[in-house]
Amino acid sequence: MKISIPENVNSLLIKLNNCGFEAFAVGGCVRDSLLGIEPNDWDITTSAKPSEIKSVFSDYQLIEVGEKHGTIAVVINYKPYEITTYRLDGAYSDNRRPDSVSFTDKLEEDLSRRDFTVNAMAYNDEVGLVDPFNGELDLQYKALRCVGAPDKRFNEDALRILRALRFASVYNLSIEGSTSNSIVRNRLLLNNISAERIQSEFSKMLCGDNINFILRRYKDVIAVFIPEIVATFECEQNTPHHNKNVWRHTTAAVSNIENSLTLRMTMFMHDIGKPLARRTDSSGRDHFKGHNHFSAVLAKNALERLKYPTKFIEDVVTLIEYHDVRFSDNKKKIKHVLNNIGLVNFERLLKVQKADILSQSKYKREIKLNNLDLAYDTYKSIIDNKECYSLKSLNINGSDLIHLGITEGKIIGDILERLLDGVIDGTFENDNVFLKKEAIELINELRTEN
Repeated sequence: MKISIPENVNSLLIKLNNCGFEAFAVGGCVRDSLLGIEPNDWDITTSAKPSEIKSVFSDYQLIEVGEKHGTIAVVINYKPYEITTYRLDGAYSDNRRPDSVSFTDKLEEDLSRRDFTVNAMAYNDEVGLVDPFNGELDLQYKALRCVGAPDKRFNEDALRILRALRFASVYNLSIEGSTSNSIVRNRLLLNNISAERIQSEFSKMLCGDNINFILRRYKDVIAVFIPEIVATFECEQNTPHHNKNVWRHTTAAVSNIENSLTLRMTMFMHDIGKPLARRTDSSGRDHFKGHNHFSAVLAKNALERLKYPTKFIEDVVTLIEYHDVRFSDNKKKIKHVLNNIGLVNFERLLKVQKADILSQSKYKREIKLNNLDLAYDTYKSIIDNKECYSLKSLNINGSDLIHLGITEGKIIGDILERLLDGVIDGTFENDNVFLKKEAIELINELRTEN
C-alpha cells in the first residue's frame, strides 16, 4: 500500500536520503494513514545523528531543544517537523522517561522500543512499509498489543496504560489479552504520572466511540485517578426508572451523548454522588434526593485535582447541578434556568437530559422525551421572540437607577434582580417606565433590609 506523504515531509526524507542516510515517516502518522485518517503530525526517524541532521539542514531554521534525546525540529513555512535519530532507551527509573538514550543505526531496534505494534511501523516511498511487529495486521484485525512484553512496556512508561485505553476507545480496537491483563495488573503505576498528562489522555479517551466498553472493562484502572467512581460500581437503583446500577447507567449515558468533552465529562460525573444520597424506603424502593449536589461537589474536586481549566470545571459542575431539573413547557422555570446558566449551557443541558433518559429504563420514557421536546420548543420560542430572561434583556439598567438617585451598588443589584424576577414571573411588564416606578417602590424596602 502506498501512503500519501505531504510534500514538505517527503522533501525532508529525500534530502536525508540524498545525503546517504536512511529516513522514514514513523509512528502515529503511518498508523493513521493505514486507517485512512489524515494525520495531524508527521514524525521522521533517521539513521543520521543529531549533528548530522543539523548539518544536512544547516540552511533551515532549526529547533534544537530535544537534541539530547536525538530530536531536531526543522521548520518549513513556520511549521516544525521533528526528526529523531534511531535510538535505544536506557532504564526508566521514574516509570515515565528513559534515564538515558543511545543511538543506533538499525531501524528495527528503534521500532522495538515503541509502545504498541500499530505505532511501530515506518514508511518511505522507496522502501515501502517497514513493519517488523505486524502492526498492519493488528490494524486489520482491530487489535492493540504491546511491542514485546507488556509488563516491561508499562513499567517503562506508565502513561502507556492510558494511551492503550485511549487508542482502543478512539480507534475502536480490542486490547489483546496479555496486554489487557498487564494494564489492569500495573494500573497503580499511574500514581507516578502527572495530573496534566492523565488529564490529556483521559479527555481523548472519553471522546472515543468505544468508550462504553472501555469504561466497563477498565473501571478499576480509571478509579486509580478518579477514586470517586468506586462507590458507583455496585450501587443498585431499585426504582422503576432504572434497570442498571449507577455505574452501568453512567457508561451508557456517556456513550449516548455526542463526543463533546464537556458533555461526555458531565455524563461521566453526573451521578457519582448517588451512593451518598441513596435512601431506601419501607417498600424497598431507592430514592436519590439531592444527588445532583453531591455529584457536583465530587466532580469539582476530581476535575480540580486533574487540573482541568477553570471554565471547563464551572460548565461541567453547572450542568451536573441542573441535570435533574424537569421543565416540560414551564416557561417561567425555563427562563429562570436560562438566566442562571446561560444559553450555551441550557442547550447543553437539554442534551444531557436526553442522554440521561435514554440510559434509564423504558419506564415512562416516551413521556419524559415528550416533556423534553416541549421544553426545547418553549426555549426556542423564548429565544425567537426575544423574550426577557436575563438582565441583559431587561428594559432597565444600573444607569437608569443611578439617575433615580439610587447609588448603593448592592441595592442596585438587588433591585435589578427583583425586577427581572417580576418580569420572568409575569407580574411586571418589561417596560422602562413601568420598571422605574417599581424600582422606586422597592428602594425604601431594600434600604430597610440592608
